[in-house]
Amino acid sequence: MEDTTTALEPAVREILLPLLGPPADPAAIGPDTDLWQAGLDSLGSVALMAALEDTFDIEFPDALLTRETFSTVSRIVAAVDSLVRS
Repeated sequence: MEDTTTALEPAVREILLPLLGPPADPAAIGPDTDLWQAGLDSLGSVALMAALEDTFDIEFPDALLTRETFSTVSRIVAAVDSLVRS
């Protein structure tokens, strides 16, 4: 599982970082950084979800459409990993 999630993280970060806005310092966004405090908002989370679905050819079920799912890079990667594997 580590190998898959490690491989997914750079792609997730590439999609995510532009959505956080110009003040976001990529080096300051760690795997467990609170993305909502880092600048993610509801509009950004919808754009992130859509981009992840397109990139990974997945569909987020309603159960994963929560603030918690999109709260950290680690949680996003775990959600994407679970959907890619199913």
